[in-house]
Amino acid sequence: MRHWISAFLAMAMGATAVQAQQTPTPPAASAAPDLAPRVEIEPAALAIVKAMSDRLAGAKTMSFTALATYESPDRTGLPLAYTTLSEVTLQRPDRLKVITLGDGPRTEFYYDGKTVQAFEPAANLVAKADAPPTIDAMLHAAFQHAAIYFPFTDLVVADPLKAIAENLRIAFVVGQSQVVGGVPTDIVVLVGKFAHVQLWIGRDDKLPRMAQAIFLEDPAHYRHTVRLSDWKIDPVLPADAFAWKAPAGAVRIPFAPPGARVPAPAKK
Repeated sequence: MRHWISAFLAMAMGATAVQAQQTPTPPAASAAPDLAPRVEIEPAALAIVKAMSDRLAGAKTMSFTALATYESPDRTGLPLAYTTLSEVTLQRPDRLKVITLGDGPRTEFYYDGKTVQAFEPAANLVAKADAPPTIDAMLHAAFQHAAIYFPFTDLVVADPLKAIAENLRIAFVVGQSQVVGGVPTDIVVLVGKFAHVQLWIGRDDKLPRMAQAIFLEDPAHYRHTVRLSDWKIDPVLPADAFAWKAPAGAVRIPFAPPGARVPAPAKK
């Protein structure tokens, strides 16, 4: 399998990555709690998550919008919020399209079961590489070789429950909400090896509406929030929904890790 790596990551992060590199390390906060000895999984919480997983896994096609907000320190060490808005379209087992707007440049990501393509319209840059034959394998390769991780990755894999439950240590029900996502939701907390996640799941439609994560090794405990909306489960998609061709004059760049030396770009 070719190591197709993250020119897309560099494009997708854009100004956010530059800002983060230029800002000082935030003042040390209280250490993350040591949760290693604890395993407390409430069956009721797991049942809510399983119902969500079953709903997502059973969809042959789906689309949704993901509004992600990330905190990152500014020059004072206090957090600023950066946002991205991704329009996601999926067809199992081997089609994915993600169109992302944000505080940096717009990016477009296309996967058709054979190749991945990433495009930054403002700079007219395109990266293309061979890819594994399933969404799960493609996302795994993206993470392993490029640290590319969409904030909704665990929701679009073939078995969301397996992805979410991996290394799960604590799960409990917080309560219910009538305001998140415009629908009644159940609220659960899931704590794994690396993150504490609060998740709002529709009580009736079983669809995720919001997730808020804190990474346990982050001393500042910055929050990463994803709001999910515009859900369409099993919509009829046009035959060319995932077809894409780079525009004339687009400059080809390789998929490469951030900071790697790459050959000079060439016209496509």
